[in-house]
Amino acid sequence: MGSPKDSTDPNATHSDASGTLPVPATRAGREGLDALIARPGRALIALDFDGTLAPIVPDPEQARAHPGAVRALAALAPEVASVAVITGRPPAVAVRNGGFADVPGLEHLVVLGHYGAERWNAATGDITAPAPDPGVAAVRVELPGLLDRAGAPEGTWTEEKGRAVAVHTRRTADPQAALEALREPLTGLAQRHGLVVEPGRMVLELRPPGMDKGVALAEYAREIGAGTVLYAGDDLGDLPAYAAVDTLRSAGVPGLLVCSGSDEVTELRERADVVVDGPEGVVDLLDALARALPPRTDTTG
Repeated sequence: MGSPKDSTDPNATHSDASGTLPVPATRAGREGLDALIARPGRALIALDFDGTLAPIVPDPEQARAHPGAVRALAALAPEVASVAVITGRPPAVAVRNGGFADVPGLEHLVVLGHYGAERWNAATGDITAPAPDPGVAAVRVELPGLLDRAGAPEGTWTEEKGRAVAVHTRRTADPQAALEALREPLTGLAQRHGLVVEPGRMVLELRPPGMDKGVALAEYAREIGAGTVLYAGDDLGDLPAYAAVDTLRSAGVPGLLVCSGSDEVTELRERADVVVDGPEGVVDLLDALARALPPRTDTTG
């Protein structure tokens, strides 16, 4: 678990557009921010995409990164060890919707798509991926009939994610009630085919087990030898990444937990060192962080 809040300033968890860095509300968070600024060349900046870099929209295909996100990341990436976007989306979709391809300054960026099962590297433009799980194909065939039998309300729709399938209820008359009504039948379908259900903001995603954002973050941090880790997210699927940062902290690697604020998900707010006002607040934080860092001169920070 994250460190308990120990700041005497009730607003210390929030950043704003003033251009100054927020004061993290926990001692561990302050230590993480201090270490990141002191040794940026060993820092990993990891971020979720939807709800963190891009506003949540009714149709995920229309989601696009905040207009300032690429600029902020391009200013920050050359000064740190790596920037990683960790998402449940296929990496090619995140790259397209984020506008990350062929951007000067983003050579240190990777997209860990499908919770780390696939990777896009900005330096090469290549995507590496293992073979798909056959359980996803089986679920894809059975899902329409199951939704009919479960009485899925009008507005329920499925999103094809390649290595996963997601069922969204945001467009229904009562999104939360629809989500709860579908949770049990979708969980049963997933289990029959060796998959798991990942809940999110008015969405249930059926995907293979064994990978989540925490696993992806921990493995990548270990791969690059990160000396400090910042993670920013907004949804339940980001809790494993928060837990991974807590584990790294316990092993002596400083970390900073950032919540892209949402009234739909309170768990991250309660765990975060810093809460910002959605993707715009994330961009403001990245801008302020880039200005606070000394120029990178080597890879050891």
